[in-house]
Amino acid sequence: MNYKIALIKGDGIGPEVVNEAVGVMEAVGKKFGHTFEFVDVLLGGCATDAVGKSYPDGTAEKCKACDAVLLGAVGGPKWGSDKPAEQRPETALLAIRKDLGLYANLRPAALRPAMADACPLKKETAEKGIDLMMVRELTGGIYFGKRDKYQTEDRGLEATDLMAYSEKEIERIGRRAFELARLRRKKVSSVDKANVLETSRLWRSVMHRLADEYSDVQYEDVLVDNCAMQLVRDPGQFDVVVTENMFGDILSDEASMVTGSIGLLPSASIGDTAPGLYEPIHGSAPDIAGQDKANPIATILSVAMMFRYSFQRAEEANAIEAAVDAVLAEGWRTPDIAEPGVTPIGTKEMGRLIREHI
Repeated sequence: MNYKIALIKGDGIGPEVVNEAVGVMEAVGKKFGHTFEFVDVLLGGCATDAVGKSYPDGTAEKCKACDAVLLGAVGGPKWGSDKPAEQRPETALLAIRKDLGLYANLRPAALRPAMADACPLKKETAEKGIDLMMVRELTGGIYFGKRDKYQTEDRGLEATDLMAYSEKEIERIGRRAFELARLRRKKVSSVDKANVLETSRLWRSVMHRLADEYSDVQYEDVLVDNCAMQLVRDPGQFDVVVTENMFGDILSDEASMVTGSIGLLPSASIGDTAPGLYEPIHGSAPDIAGQDKANPIATILSVAMMFRYSFQRAEEANAIEAAVDAVLAEGWRTPDIAEPGVTPIGTKEMGRLIREHI
């Protein structure tokens, strides 16, 4: 097969980790008989510097012409909140997710065997194993709701952000969660705040209808504050966790940290028809950009997710994941995951070792 991949290398360490992921992709292609065409796409702070806005005209169209999108990282203090919205990288991220119809964000949080000692939780908790999938609704809720700011007579300036969800939006993300659970351990935990929020009460009613339809999958409701506690107390109890946009933004970061390092965790943003967008969950880390210190594993594992979810190539995905586990088992570490006394290796060397195992 020949695959056309849009590369959004982005800012900071983005270009470095994407380059290593591309090398791994090419190693997989050589092993399994695939070829790739890569299309560079400008987005983020680098786009602001180049053309004056973080989401250049035609970006979505370029991505839609490809089979998948690989994104490194965008953002940094240089393009902070003091800049106009059209110059901020975060604006571009929200826009491309919306324009590509990427309503489902999949973030696996798995404690890789060689990294068990890096888990910040109690040893007995880590030994139970951590392997969950966060499914976050990505194009609705408070991040995309109506915003307003106005002056009051007695309270000064006041601001509002509207959280809104429709039955259709909830059903499609819920169905995605149940389908994923059928491929895993057949359990869905739906997270809401139904004791307070009307949107959560609608969310819960729609999820209950789906639970009746997917009777082979175990289902539970979990309040968001309780979920935050349970992720620390016993993350091994979760399989697929599905929730709305803002709750998912927060909980997925929490889930990632219990695995030991954000430098190891990939993500996928997918829709029904558009090309999926694959990216590491870490930021652009401008403080180490260009120093060969960045951990490329999360981006490489994002490529594994690309093969699994966009191309339906499980064997290729398994090969990448096995290569990463093998390199970690041999004791190789980049600076962010190196234990005391361990001499770390650089971004390029980690990529090379993973390619060799493939």
